[in-house]
Amino acid sequence: MIEKFIKYIITFIGLSTGIALGIHLVDLLVENNIFGLDRMVYMVISPAILGVVLALVAYVASQLIIRLGKKLAQITQAELEKIPQQDFLFGLIGLIFGLIIAFLISGLYDIIPIPMVASALKILTFIFFGYLGINLAQKNIKDQPKISDWAKRLTSSKSSKSIHVASQAKPKILDTSVIIDGRIADICKTGFIEGEIIIPEFVLGELRHIADSSDALKRNRGRRGLDILKIIQKDLPIVVRIVDYDFEDVAEVDVKLIKLAQKMNGCIVTNDYNLNKVASLQDILILNINELANAVKPVVLPGEEMQVQIIKEGKESNQGVSYLDDGTMIVVEDGRKFINENIQVIVTSVLQTAAGRMIFAKSKN
Repeated sequence: MIEKFIKYIITFIGLSTGIALGIHLVDLLVENNIFGLDRMVYMVISPAILGVVLALVAYVASQLIIRLGKKLAQITQAELEKIPQQDFLFGLIGLIFGLIIAFLISGLYDIIPIPMVASALKILTFIFFGYLGINLAQKNIKDQPKISDWAKRLTSSKSSKSIHVASQAKPKILDTSVIIDGRIADICKTGFIEGEIIIPEFVLGELRHIADSSDALKRNRGRRGLDILKIIQKDLPIVVRIVDYDFEDVAEVDVKLIKLAQKMNGCIVTNDYNLNKVASLQDILILNINELANAVKPVVLPGEEMQVQIIKEGKESNQGVSYLDDGTMIVVEDGRKFINENIQVIVTSVLQTAAGRMIFAKSKN
């Protein structure tokens, strides 16, 4: 409805411009007597023809103008959202005061006899004092204690502290894989996640789609993801916000997550390897749950002794395979004969791979 209204406005502007040009051309047409017509005829035909032509041109071009206007508005909105609200507010106040001062000073330029020079000086004055007002206002507010710091001193309750921390840290945007994985709830419970937890509507839609799947495994995974979200939202002391941002021109959820992270200046929490790589190429901060799990595994050094249970045989001859409690694989040389037995082993080397850590050991005996 609004787009149609804007189209009509643009068309009316084209019509008005054509009529005005047609009226101005009447004297030229009469003076040169191009078509040999009477002045009264020119007064009717010239504005009518030019008005209709420019109205049609404006109507055809209105779709492109509206599209460009939308794109410009989205870019402007994205850039303004990156500016902290406090800086934006004081910058706006500084701009207003700067423009008022420029308006008062620009009246002095009327005594200059050359109008073009006076106009140029006025424009430069407005630009200079507007820019100066913004910079001075933002500099002064940065030198003062932040409002958020005052709020932190005045509030001591748990909820107030969590809201304050959430306002300082980047929002954490969860993708579908990390919600289904479930470990994110345990990480949030420990308090290592700071800032708001953002759940996009399109991720919820994908979870609902998985939960309604005819495949039993997918259905269980989807329902588990929804249960994890309920735990995070209801039972944990962390701010959770569901946002309805959507990008209709994009079909893939991963691309939507990247665009949302750019829009909100946030980071993506995931355990998807491909999303991790693509987002890193676009300078988006990624928190990978698998990398965190590998980072907190206990460090094992060559020469250390440990007791393990050999569970199965390895790929190479005479090898046995065991696992630590965190899932780390231990390959034991000559361990095949000790399957289903607990033995003492000595670590010989540790291999770190993209999939995780692998320990090589040999029997102490």
